[in-house]
Amino acid sequence: MLFHDLYAEGFDPLLAKAEIPEHGLVPENIQHHCEQLRSSDGIVIVHPNWWGQPPAILKGWIDRVIRPGIAYRFEDGDTGDGVPIGLLKAKAALVLNTSNTPDERERSAFGDPLESLWKRCIFGLCGVHVFHRRMFNVIVTSTHDQRQTWLNEIRRLVTQLFPKKS
Repeated sequence: MLFHDLYAEGFDPLLAKAEIPEHGLVPENIQHHCEQLRSSDGIVIVHPNWWGQPPAILKGWIDRVIRPGIAYRFEDGDTGDGVPIGLLKAKAALVLNTSNTPDERERSAFGDPLESLWKRCIFGLCGVHVFHRRMFNVIVTSTHDQRQTWLNEIRRLVTQLFPKKS
C-alpha cells in the first residue's frame, strides 16, 4: 500500500507548459507519482470539500499525474477532441470527503459537484468503473462518537471495495 500526503511532500501543484503533451518533460517526482498510479490496483482519495472542489494542491496533482499515456489515451489520429480511452488498471476507487454543508443542501443547492468530478470526469474516463464516494458532514459540529462511527464505516468500505488478495 502506498500513501501520499501532498502537503507533507511539498507537492508543487503548478502544471508547467512543458509537461502538458503526452510525451512532455515530466519531472522525476511527478513521473514517480504517475508510475504508482498506473500500477495501483485500487485508489483512495481523501480531501475536504472546498467550494465544491478538491483543494488546489489536489487539483494540481490531478492535472500533473492523471495525464495522457498514464491514465488515458485517445484513438490514433484523434487530436484530443474525442472520448478518452481509460488506461488505469485499478479495479476500484474510493473518494472520502469532509464538509460543513449538510447532504440535503449539497444536493439541492449545488448538485453534488464532487460526485460528478470524481465519478464521471476522472475515474470513469480513466477506466475505473467501480467507484464509491462518501461525504462526511457536518464536521464542525460532529462529536467524537460520530467521527468514530465514520472511521468504522470507512474500514467497512475499504474492506468491501478492496478485498485482500488470496
